[in-house]
Amino acid sequence: MFRTMAILFVLTFIPALELRFSIPAGMLFPDALRLRPVSWPAVVAVCTLANMILGVLVFEVLGPVFTFVRRWVWFERKIWPWLERTRMRLHPYVEKYGELGVAVFIGIPLPGSGVYTGAFGAYLLGLDRRKFMVANLVGVLIAAAAVTVLCLGVARGFVGPDSVWARLFLKQH
Repeated sequence: MFRTMAILFVLTFIPALELRFSIPAGMLFPDALRLRPVSWPAVVAVCTLANMILGVLVFEVLGPVFTFVRRWVWFERKIWPWLERTRMRLHPYVEKYGELGVAVFIGIPLPGSGVYTGAFGAYLLGLDRRKFMVANLVGVLIAAAAVTVLCLGVARGFVGPDSVWARLFLKQH
């Protein structure tokens, strides 16, 4: 069981996939990854915790990374001004919506959203550490809940081509 949980933890760290991949992998396809089946609450707990930790790590690493790369003249001349302009354009939205906007962005389980891009955006927009931690926690919980509900729906036959939803809403030939 420890091996399965460790693999799910590591899978959650994959950029662009995060818990949107690791929860379904653990709940629906453990055999495909040669994992031992474990209870779905354990899968969700491990993947959610890993995604929360990931968000914190990414946010904390961005400061030193940007300090380092700003030493390079090409980055300072070409990239940094673009990032600053983007920051200034988006800053009013952060003032208006604050961490709630970042939380919703992190929580939407779609490609391009998640803790990697949420942490990057929060850092660029100057969100302080405490506000990001709140946004990260809420956003990851939203994403975990959405993905878990979808996986449970698939596992119980409510979602899919022969599901209750398909029979109700799709035209049968």
